[in-house]
Amino acid sequence: MLALIQRVTQAQVEVEGEVVGRIGPGLLALVGMEPGDTDAMIRRMAERLLGYRVFADDAGRMNRSLTDTAGGLLLVSQFTLAADTASGMRPSFTTAAPPAEAERGFNHLVAICREKHVTRVETGRFGAHMVVSLVNDGPVTFLLRP
Repeated sequence: MLALIQRVTQAQVEVEGEVVGRIGPGLLALVGMEPGDTDAMIRRMAERLLGYRVFADDAGRMNRSLTDTAGGLLLVSQFTLAADTASGMRPSFTTAAPPAEAERGFNHLVAICREKHVTRVETGRFGAHMVVSLVNDGPVTFLLRP
């Protein structure tokens, strides 16, 4: 499992012209599930998403987490993150979790984040063609593994 997180001032996801998820200041997390992702890995990723310190403190240092700032979290499933791009000119998706496994894992991640983060947790729509819009704040972008 991996998550590409971006600190945002706002972000949203549309499916067929309908906004299905929207946040103000917070984190947009594009999440790729891989075969064999365990419950422990999913729980650890939730901890990292909510606790990773990417927001400025009073001194301007990245010392505050999503939990500290009560920011929004927009989780978007993105299987292409788990692609094998090591060779050739076309990605291979053999390193991504099969759709049913990925959906179970992603939904579990969402449930944990909603349980632990009392502020807004929004999602895209699993398996849909999504249009993701964001205003990256910084820019601040990190690739996380559990």
